[in-house]
Amino acid sequence: MAADERSRYLRQSRRLRDSARRWSVLGGALAGAAAILTPYQGLGLPDAAWAAAAGGSVVLAAWRWADLRRHHAEPLPPAPDPAAIAAARQARLTAMIEQFPAGRTALQEFRRQRARAELKGSAAVDPWLRLDRASGTLTGLAPRLTGHGAEVLPEAADAERSLRDVAHRVAGVERALRFAPPDGRAGLEQAHRTLLGQLSDGVTAFEALVAAAAGYVAEDARAGAHLGDTGTADRLTQAADRLSGITDALTELRPAHPGS
Repeated sequence: MAADERSRYLRQSRRLRDSARRWSVLGGALAGAAAILTPYQGLGLPDAAWAAAAGGSVVLAAWRWADLRRHHAEPLPPAPDPAAIAAARQARLTAMIEQFPAGRTALQEFRRQRARAELKGSAAVDPWLRLDRASGTLTGLAPRLTGHGAEVLPEAADAERSLRDVAHRVAGVERALRFAPPDGRAGLEQAHRTLLGQLSDGVTAFEALVAAAAGYVAEDARAGAHLGDTGTADRLTQAADRLSGITDALTELRPAHPGS
């Protein structure tokens, strides 16, 4: 990430600068002490140690300053986009919250409420609320949908996303109608009617799917309570067939949505 690269570059610059300054101060102090003490006492073993330490410190300081110059010769990574930083932080926070079931549920509800607020005053609000209720019911049924019943869940999730997208398109056309010139309103109004009809039909089919899923769960429970009952097994098969048929019908509705 650009922010990490820039921060790493600046931290390395500070470390090299601080190190070069420390060795420069130490080398200067030792060199000064050696220059003062040596003429007074002559060059003995302690003075040789002073001189060696001073020379070593000066050399290390020179190396550190050379490292700093080489580091500064490299281009400074560009400053990160504040919006990108905010988005990354939000994504990390969202991922952390979604690790917990309660947090995931709260986030889903928050997103639904926000999306519903965006549709305020739109003709798509009523289908949206119906879809919300049906989706909540299907979520409750999902753990008990087994066998062939579980196969409809991915298709139902795709259909729900598609229907919510159509609802937002309906609201978008309504906003465009407020500013459309008179000669362009007819086409937009026709598009609005078409989208709204597709949304209503799709939500109705989704509700039928949920009802069929509930019927399947009921027959599945009855079959578990009456093992060996041929009539119950037949009803379960019929419920599965009905569920599959409604899923196919819902799938056929989706390609008619613009852009899907």
